[in-house]
Amino acid sequence: MGPFVVGITTERKSPGVQRRVQVAGPIADLGTSAAVVPEGAAVAADVVLEAMTDGRITVTGTVSAPYEGECRRCLEVVDGEVVVDVQEVFERHPDADAETYALDGDQLDLEPMVRDAVLLALPLAPLCREGCAGPAPDAHPVVSADNPAEAPADPRWAALRELRFDRD
Repeated sequence: MGPFVVGITTERKSPGVQRRVQVAGPIADLGTSAAVVPEGAAVAADVVLEAMTDGRITVTGTVSAPYEGECRRCLEVVDGEVVVDVQEVFERHPDADAETYALDGDQLDLEPMVRDAVLLALPLAPLCREGCAGPAPDAHPVVSADNPAEAPADPRWAALRELRFDRD
């Protein structure tokens, strides 16, 4: 039983009852190609559970997680935190097409909801700062296509300069 599993015996017996729950813990392999939650970092959920008369449980609150990635312009390390508002429904037998999460007896596993919320909130193309201009111009000079002589020669191609294709 992980840190995101919450007992809901009281809520199931008393529809309309609300209870605040705060849980936190690591979630493995949480990330996209551009940003990831560091391995072992705490992902937190601060939510209110409310039992409905039809046996469903609504979960409303916020989910937060730290992330790391690379700036899409200068490739420097970027870190930050995502904070996501959630409002989801848990039910015993969700349809395959339903946009609800599964209830398992008298326990509610918040991890699938937390995972989905964080993955959808991670930046797809992070920036280190809003005005990032990219790599330092002095370290990466612009070379004109019209004047390739400006470009420094790649030593791997040096042997090709010696080739001659004269048909005499």
